[in-house]
Amino acid sequence: MPGKPAPIKKSPAKKAAKKAPEASPVEAPPVEAAPVEAAPADAPPAESAPADAPPAEAAPADAPPAETAPVEAAPAEGEAAPAAEGLVDGPTAEGVTPAVPAEAALVEEPAKAPTPPPPAVPTSPPLDVSVDDVNDSSLTIKWNAPHSIGDSGLDGYLVEYCKDGTTDWVVAQEELSPTNVYCIKNLSCCDVLHVRVVAVNRGGRSEPGSLAEPVLIREVAERPKIRVPRILKSCLVKQVGEQINLVIPFLGKPKPVVSWLKDGQPVDTRVNIRNSHKDSIMFIRSAQREDSGTYEITVKVDSFEDKATIALQIVDRPGSPANVKLVDTWGFNAALEWSPPKDNGNTEITGYTIQKADRKTGVWFSVLENYHRLTATITDLIMGNSYSFRVFAENQVGVSETSAVTKGVATIQKTGIVYKAPEYPERDYSEAPRFTTPLTDRAATVGYTTKLLCSVRGCPMPKIEWLKNKVIIGDDPKYRQNSTQGICSLEIRKPCCFDGGVYTCRAKNEQGEAAVSCKLQVKQVVLPVADKEKGK
Repeated sequence: MPGKPAPIKKSPAKKAAKKAPEASPVEAPPVEAAPVEAAPADAPPAESAPADAPPAEAAPADAPPAETAPVEAAPAEGEAAPAAEGLVDGPTAEGVTPAVPAEAALVEEPAKAPTPPPPAVPTSPPLDVSVDDVNDSSLTIKWNAPHSIGDSGLDGYLVEYCKDGTTDWVVAQEELSPTNVYCIKNLSCCDVLHVRVVAVNRGGRSEPGSLAEPVLIREVAERPKIRVPRILKSCLVKQVGEQINLVIPFLGKPKPVVSWLKDGQPVDTRVNIRNSHKDSIMFIRSAQREDSGTYEITVKVDSFEDKATIALQIVDRPGSPANVKLVDTWGFNAALEWSPPKDNGNTEITGYTIQKADRKTGVWFSVLENYHRLTATITDLIMGNSYSFRVFAENQVGVSETSAVTKGVATIQKTGIVYKAPEYPERDYSEAPRFTTPLTDRAATVGYTTKLLCSVRGCPMPKIEWLKNKVIIGDDPKYRQNSTQGICSLEIRKPCCFDGGVYTCRAKNEQGEAAVSCKLQVKQVVLPVADKEKGK
């Protein structure tokens, strides 16, 4: 009997295709194994054994990586369809692989449209177009980059010129200039040219930047150069009423054109300007505060010019301080405060002078000078007097002509005061006698007066006694005793051999006594025998 036909089963390839999105990270690598071609080699028994699950259908199940790999690679890289076509062209796909491209096509995402680039915009016009050099046949100009360039960038610059009185603009160069300096050559001498510069980029031409005045094409003998004196390089300070005479030398040929401005405006008619071919003099006979400011001198030769600025400050005495107040009075003190003057004399305030006046006399005395604070305490006021105070402001010119006086009066009240003399402890200066210079042994000659000296101190002043061989000398006329300011002396008049011995000086007071001694030796002069005979 013929065997029953095998039951129809769904293709494993379709099941694998449905599961492919979940298994794609794991099964994508085995694409290179290509077991699709090996499946037919193991599947010949497909027709001879229908009862055993045909190998034709089992073969794809045994090689899922070959069929699933193209399907799973499609959503990952977007190139699964060409890989699937390569598999269909294989020798034996058994009609199963054509389903792979159809499934892969459903997984692809549509491509996004590219972002359009921003529209190209021209730059702003070039800045500060000026003449750098000129001669009989060429003109060199320079400029600064535009303030705003934008995303379109900057390709370069075009320089154009036209003669004065015409509107025919001529492009000076064949290619765009990448630098900010350009020399226009082959010009005719004595022509008057207008020049402009245009910036170019993808957005087109910018607005032109032009020279302020037309340029005369001719050789300049010497460019203008201002030589500002050193004293004028810093701010020049003058007092009101002083004379101002500023001499500003300069160079330039032919004769330059000189102009003056004050704070951007023409100078006042009070300011006298005298120009020569080598200098310019500004003269003000009597300076006033309104003459302060910044003066600008411009020296111009054709299209070239040089500028210099001079700062002038006219100063005067300040006004009086404002709002002087007597804040408080206590004891012998008074506290004041005030505000800076409204008019500082066009210079900073350097200090204040405070004065006081007794209401009885009305005479003003300076209490503080060059004082820098806005508050002050006046001390050492006299009890029972009333005082007024005034304040002057000071600057580098001097003291203000007027002052601000306090409205109130500081009265120092009388208070009962009992004087108590200080008590000083008494010091005991008493001291026992003490010899500071002792007696010394001496030798005297018969008939020649000699003197013994010593010094003693003590409090109260000690009583001095002289002794010879422990016997008080007393009032013996042969001896003269003296004691002055602690210096004790004993004069022995024309001593003889019997006056030798031990002399003692003894000092005694209530605190005790002291004594010093010395030995006096009186020698006899021995004459030779010949001298004795002569004497006879």
